[in-house]
Amino acid sequence: MKICYFGDYNPEYARNRIIIKGLKQNHVEVLECNERSVGFKKYWRLRQGLKKINGQYDILLVGYSDNRWLPIWAKLINKKPVVWDAFYSKYDVLVFDRKLVKNKGLKSFYHWLVEWLACWAADIILLDTNCYIDYFIKTFKVDKGKFIRVLIGADEAIFYPLSGKASKEEFLVHFHGKFIPVQGIQYIIQAAKTLEKYEDVKFQLIGGGQTYDQMLKLAKELSSKNIFFLGYQPFEKLNSYLQEADISLGNFGDTDKATRVIATKSYETIAAGRPLISADAPAMREIFENRKNVLFCQRANPKDLANKILELKNNRELRNEIAQGGYQLYKQIAEPKIIGKKFLEDISALQIKN
Repeated sequence: MKICYFGDYNPEYARNRIIIKGLKQNHVEVLECNERSVGFKKYWRLRQGLKKINGQYDILLVGYSDNRWLPIWAKLINKKPVVWDAFYSKYDVLVFDRKLVKNKGLKSFYHWLVEWLACWAADIILLDTNCYIDYFIKTFKVDKGKFIRVLIGADEAIFYPLSGKASKEEFLVHFHGKFIPVQGIQYIIQAAKTLEKYEDVKFQLIGGGQTYDQMLKLAKELSSKNIFFLGYQPFEKLNSYLQEADISLGNFGDTDKATRVIATKSYETIAAGRPLISADAPAMREIFENRKNVLFCQRANPKDLANKILELKNNRELRNEIAQGGYQLYKQIAEPKIIGKKFLEDISALQIKN
């Protein structure tokens, strides 16, 4: 099979990197038609790039990016089946999760309409959880038969276990990711404050984004002494930070989106062989099992998060069991090769036609 990976996607972003790698590991020839210039010239250049390939592919896969016009453009300039990796709803994120666009206003209708058109244009839509598939079906009135669940996974070339940890003097709790509402970083900071009386418990927070300044202000207001904000770090160095940690944290936000997603960092944590604590949510329960490969806590509850951190601190056996169970889960369902194989099986089962 030949697949044209199409759009203004970032090939180094985890979602695209893993799908492309997984397809290649399953002997798929991936032809990349990638144009990341700004403005309308990008669409012209993508059309010209597609002309050069001259239809020598079976499926056109629109790679993940924030641009919701691309599946529509792909449908207009290409005669082969269009598979769109939506990954998430931009309408949901802007209007309800990050609240950057007012609900029921002209801008919110625009984002809904473009995403609805993208769903109409695509023959197949990829999302990473069944919960998000249900959201798309309800919100954009899309037939269930259009969807395939493709897990995010993690790249084993970057995230992998190492024996031992660099420092034994402290109990280190790790977080990396974007500072956005779905993460619930305020609850991590509040839990850290609760645990300040345990002098060996430290927190390292890596990343930045929308709520970064707010989180710095909150930590300052609480006079936090056990949190280290490390800012953005090179992606290829994240495994080193994970290996130094005793526990890694997932999402804890109280937005609706938080119930529908599995954070990329959750896959990266289990690929690295580290124990994961994350908020209990329907999407997480699609693949994770409490106390087997994750330790769940209540969403938006810093007290419960602090209690779960203490439980793992005081129970090395459970900590190791969760770490080992998480790594086994990664090897079973979340390696790129396995994700690529499952995607090809699901595409074949749908029997999409030119």
